Amino acid sequence: MSSHSTLMGMYDAMLAKLGPSRWWPGDTPFEIAIGAILTQNTNWKNVEKALDNIKDAGLLDARALHELPLPRLAELIRPAGYYNIKAKRIHNFLQFLKDEAEFDLESLKGGDLADLRPRVLSINGVGPETADCILLYALDYPVFVVDTYTARILGRHGLAWEDIDYHGLQSIFMDALPDDVALFNEYHALLVRVGGNWCRKKEGLCAACPLKPFL
Repeated sequence: MSSHSTLMGMYDAMLAKLGPSRWWPGDTPFEIAIGAILTQNTNWKNVEKALDNIKDAGLLDARALHELPLPRLAELIRPAGYYNIKAKRIHNFLQFLKDEAEFDLESLKGGDLADLRPRVLSINGVGPETADCILLYALDYPVFVVDTYTARILGRHGLAWEDIDYHGLQSIFMDALPDDVALFNEYHALLVRVGGNWCRKKEGLCAACPLKPFL
């Protein structure tokens, strides 16, 4: 079976079992981008609390957040953890938006991914996973997001090697699948759901997993 057939078979099995993920949560591309930074090393419930604080303060706006003193931003995002570090990362991202797009995130849509991705990765504190979440979920670029869940699931199914790096893991999908924003969006979300509920770190709950037929 080809890599394409295997990966699409896994996708179909997860989607049939779990249904659409409707991910990434957020009312605007800007909210999605801020959420992608906040979700580093925490769970989504904490991110929602931090985003709600920003919304309640009427500050979910690139220019307004950029002008906000860092201590105040850090206090608003405290529920997301590592709030001083994340406040600096958000500010770095906002400075990027100011310099690159005059605070208009959506103006970055539709360009050359090969040109934009390195520029997003140059933002201090934004690594590959966060950058690709912003590119895929906020800006609709066809880039596949991978994470520790992805590595664990593919490793246990014999599709990835031990200690594979981010680029190598990402290439497994991007070399085999068509450049399809909707597919990449849903596929990553399904892997996160399977990783969190069945393919757990210490011991997988394989008997009930949607991907059991592929073991």
